[in-house]
Amino acid sequence: MWPWLAGWAIGVALQWQQPQLWPVAAYGVVLCVALVAAWAWRVAPAAAVGGRVWQPGLALLCAALLGFATTGWRALPLQADVLAPQWEERPLWLRGVVADLPQSHPDGQMLVVRVDSADLDGRPVELPKRVRLFWPAAPDTLKAGQVWRWPVRLRAPHGLANPHGFDRELWLWEQGIGATGVVRSGRQVPAPEWVGDSARHPIDRWRGELTSAVVQRVTDARAAGVIAALLVGNQSAIARDDWQVYRDTGVAHLMAISGLHITLFAWLATRLVGLVWRRLAPVWPGLLLRWPTPVAAALGGLLLATAYALLAGWGVPAQRTVFMLATVVVLRWHGLDWPWPLVWLWCLALVLAADPWAGLQPGFWLSFVAVMLLFVSNPQGQQTASAGQALRSMLREQSVMTLALAPLTLLLFGQVSVVGLLANLLAIPWVTLLVTPLVLLGVLAAPVWDVAAWALTVMSAVLQPMAQWPLAVWHAPAPPWPVAVMGVCGAVLAVVRVPLPWRCLGALLAWPALAFVPARPAAGAFDVWAPDVGQGSAILVRTAHHSLLFDAGARYRSGGDVGERVLVPWLRRLGERLDVLVISHRDSDHAGGADSVLRAQPQAGWLASYVPTHATRGFAPTGPALCETGQRWVWDGVTFEVKHPDPADHLRVGAPANALSCVLRISNGRQVAWLTGDVGHDQEVRLAARHPGERADVLVVPHHGSRSSSSPVWLNELMPTWALIQAGHLNRFGHPAPEVVARYEARGAQWRASPSCGEMRWSSAQPDQLHCHRDAARRYWHWRAPAQRPDRHTMPERGDDAMPAAD
Repeated sequence: MWPWLAGWAIGVALQWQQPQLWPVAAYGVVLCVALVAAWAWRVAPAAAVGGRVWQPGLALLCAALLGFATTGWRALPLQADVLAPQWEERPLWLRGVVADLPQSHPDGQMLVVRVDSADLDGRPVELPKRVRLFWPAAPDTLKAGQVWRWPVRLRAPHGLANPHGFDRELWLWEQGIGATGVVRSGRQVPAPEWVGDSARHPIDRWRGELTSAVVQRVTDARAAGVIAALLVGNQSAIARDDWQVYRDTGVAHLMAISGLHITLFAWLATRLVGLVWRRLAPVWPGLLLRWPTPVAAALGGLLLATAYALLAGWGVPAQRTVFMLATVVVLRWHGLDWPWPLVWLWCLALVLAADPWAGLQPGFWLSFVAVMLLFVSNPQGQQTASAGQALRSMLREQSVMTLALAPLTLLLFGQVSVVGLLANLLAIPWVTLLVTPLVLLGVLAAPVWDVAAWALTVMSAVLQPMAQWPLAVWHAPAPPWPVAVMGVCGAVLAVVRVPLPWRCLGALLAWPALAFVPARPAAGAFDVWAPDVGQGSAILVRTAHHSLLFDAGARYRSGGDVGERVLVPWLRRLGERLDVLVISHRDSDHAGGADSVLRAQPQAGWLASYVPTHATRGFAPTGPALCETGQRWVWDGVTFEVKHPDPADHLRVGAPANALSCVLRISNGRQVAWLTGDVGHDQEVRLAARHPGERADVLVVPHHGSRSSSSPVWLNELMPTWALIQAGHLNRFGHPAPEVVARYEARGAQWRASPSCGEMRWSSAQPDQLHCHRDAARRYWHWRAPAQRPDRHTMPERGDDAMPAAD
């Protein structure tokens, strides 16, 4: 069984690496080869010399081929069930049933819809089976199972594409969602129509009813959100600030329905079923003879735990726990005793069989590695005889988890909670033994939820100060995955029960992952990196020992900003410490994330075309905080020069913010890059006149490719080799304008846009190359630009910035 289970997992993991799916016939060929290998494994080894050696290898190959082929086959229908380009942004009518628990946002609600039918001006339209809608004016009575008819605009799944960032396209793929969109509203748009209730999705309807009951009962909204998360897995109900505290203290795993919670529930359910079963003995004596109490109690506890996991949303930790409990029950039922590695591998294979893409979630690896650590650190399942021994055992297990998971946590999240050991020692028993039982008992007696809310308030009062401790969280650059894997293996070796020399070897293996420092440009060279920030702008410039961020992305209408959700994590994963933050002008799509970046990088200087509302700090290389023509400084052999605005421009009353945009020229004497903000034609003509014969290797296209910028005069002077366009996917402004793109193409410039390229990286050391993250990290579930996009129709009433960033 070992090679079959391991081979299956390997085959599934290999299929994840495909940039694009093969035709169905190709997977059929792989499956046929796997069947032939299975036949050879079955009949040949008995008479073959050395069969014991190659038989496991043949089983491993056969299982790997089976896992690869079946996963590819399952992926093909999902890829086909994606919105066709001709229906993007069209004013459609959609009829369907709410198929999941609606998620509340400040501006409305997010809901998953199972599509029944759709039409455009009365003509039927073929849509994906499941779509995700944002409903700005959703009624409070919206529940799973309701059938509605909505006026909508849809688009194919698309998300920001940055290294180590959230892969929204994968997240939508795993849920089988083939389109996202918004419910249209306005004077000319009819209101959505409620059709009726459906018997479909009863579990999700019950989850919604329990969430509503919690909200109505518990007056503390923040505590109510955590109770809803622990009860039905509704993690969207937890306040953003609370999530940050839980992440910084390393207890976020307790704030969702984890394996620990389900195991506790299964234990309580087993005891309850056993008690009831014994009570039935006088009434039905033959029942105990046919189904002994231990067997009935175990099966009953397993079924109730499975129901609880389904109520919780059937996440990866819930699946893993249920499969492990089921394996233990079956083994005991048949009197078998498997070694723990086989049980662990069996459950891992079952999770991948149920959801082949579950292994692409961080929680999958944290969950299974954590369980493996528990087995390895206590292989005989030693029991504790006293409270002191139990405390020492818990302290050891938590220490093992904290230390051994540090490299993996760095790889997945770019941070490790230093206070996590202490916080978990306090929070695990408090949440597991007090809060969770109270939350479950509240289903039978709602007043108990008030006690659970009090317990959560007490826990928050302890965790919040801990999250503010100096060095409570250690942020480190994300190591390459081979270094991280070596670090995880080394950390495990360092904490398990092995001789001291082996532990020292493990510590040496883990050190490169913990001490990893990314490479920087050589002296006299510089990099220009443009992260994917949607409809907005942010450019990172790196020299040998300095870093500058030009603009900080947009602020979302629904709350939060690009600085907090994209740039700060991105900079931390790169190990960047900013010297200067330059904000070209005060428009929200350029300055929206500035405060978040400054909070995370307080040492950075400030340079902008305006004076911010917060306290302005001086900027050493240029002196004043306002950017003005003539400011100049040199870092590591690279010259930075401000080329616009002039000092007199700041005195003009009523000058547009775009016209005051800071323009920065960067040069090492050989290559030149221009960062331009949102300057328009007039400013470009002035710059062209001041810099005759200037050439640019890299030009960040002004104003995202708007018609008001990129004038022919300006382009004729610069003749850029690379033109980088930062704009939102299908943004409401139509950026970049087709005529602007045509101007760049006519002058031989190679242009790239963030919706199709993702993060863009250029280096003066290799000026003829541009790295696109989408091309380098492409997988078959990622968005692809259509070969020929249909004409753009009337754009939605609400643009990308109206969509909640959590989506």
